[in-house]
Amino acid sequence: MSDLKSIIKNAGIVGAGGAGFPSYAKLNDGAEILVINCAECEPLMYTDYMLMREEMSKIVEGSQIIMEAYSIDHTLIAVKKHRAEMLGLAEGQMLGERVYVKCLPDVYPMGDEINLIYEATGRLVKPGNLPITAKVIVLNGETVYNIRQAVRENTPLTEKWVTVGGDIPERFTVRVPIGMKVSELFSTLGIKVRPDQVMIDGGPSMGAITPHETAVVTKTTKALLILPKNINCVAHKQISMDDMLRRAASCCCGCNRCTELCPRNLLGYPLEPHKMIRAAMTNAVLNNPDLIKTATLCCSCGVCAEAACCQDISPKDVILHLKGILAKTGTKFVAGSEEYHPDSDRKYHMIASSRWEDILGVRKFDYVTKYIPEQIRASKVEIKTSQHIGAPSTPTVKVGDSVTIGQTIAEAAEGLSVPQYASIDGKVVFVDATKIVIEA
Repeated sequence: MSDLKSIIKNAGIVGAGGAGFPSYAKLNDGAEILVINCAECEPLMYTDYMLMREEMSKIVEGSQIIMEAYSIDHTLIAVKKHRAEMLGLAEGQMLGERVYVKCLPDVYPMGDEINLIYEATGRLVKPGNLPITAKVIVLNGETVYNIRQAVRENTPLTEKWVTVGGDIPERFTVRVPIGMKVSELFSTLGIKVRPDQVMIDGGPSMGAITPHETAVVTKTTKALLILPKNINCVAHKQISMDDMLRRAASCCCGCNRCTELCPRNLLGYPLEPHKMIRAAMTNAVLNNPDLIKTATLCCSCGVCAEAACCQDISPKDVILHLKGILAKTGTKFVAGSEEYHPDSDRKYHMIASSRWEDILGVRKFDYVTKYIPEQIRASKVEIKTSQHIGAPSTPTVKVGDSVTIGQTIAEAAEGLSVPQYASIDGKVVFVDATKIVIEA
């Protein structure tokens, strides 16, 4: 078991989406079920879909490697029902020894780890607890694929699978060197970002507007979406936090709909976004710490902002503001011995994936991507030393050094950390504590 952890850490593998938690730290004794998250939670994303279509056998093999090392009973490859049908997969289908398909309902946000575990296994992770407390480990499909490559091919993490989509003539799923400049990728694919468009790094719900001229592909980049500035999901991202807090303080009508539709609240979590709105601009932040601690239970899915609020308020952003306050003191909500139970009407409040696309204004851009099997070549890469939760990696190269693909260029720091590797052959032209630049 320690050998597998070492291999994963030394390969620089982190969660292929989200915050980039070092994958070796997720593996613990006591798990009974391994859940492979291929839900592709957000609209317009086809990264996991293409990976399953092209490399399912390696995902299965990767899961078997993990099961053997940690004596896990079985694996569930969790995928939304409509995507499963597109791939010719069926509920309960065996893909390998003790590896089965689990079809998830076509609702948002089914890729949220806590909702995913409940739908796939029927087990509810208590608020603020880790999945292992429910005897479950969750890993992204691409992460499991990368683990297989590290174990079987002795290959460190140097490339990323990415969806390039949105309001463009043709959409793609590509494999690119980590650190490739997005502007070079777009140029290679013949994509231009118009003045009335923005690029979102991630999905339209939870992704961030990012300048494509300066952005680079990181280990957690799942999608690069070009979308019009005037659609709902983009317009809301352009409102400043200060403006949103003022709007929350002055416009909330107290309807409670944000809480009624909150996916975590529907699971029985004590998260009540409407109370967060009331507290955000008052002394309640200081006077009611137990209420504010529940902000750490939010998964930032955006249902409260996009689907619930009739006043154009984003409870999600208010909760992010409160999370920032809590982070300064390391405060978070962790459930004790009390029992939690999902709302009996939960299934009637969940939002269909197609409806969610309409709410965001992106359904007309949802097309299956074209897969390009050859890795896109980069003339230059910028490898960030912090592409993961934990301490940044420490550079081990200097300007002028020649490097080859897979060569260590930054070692893991003390504590929670992973190393970084050259993703192209070339020469190091810049090094500081935050990044290493290599020219081919």
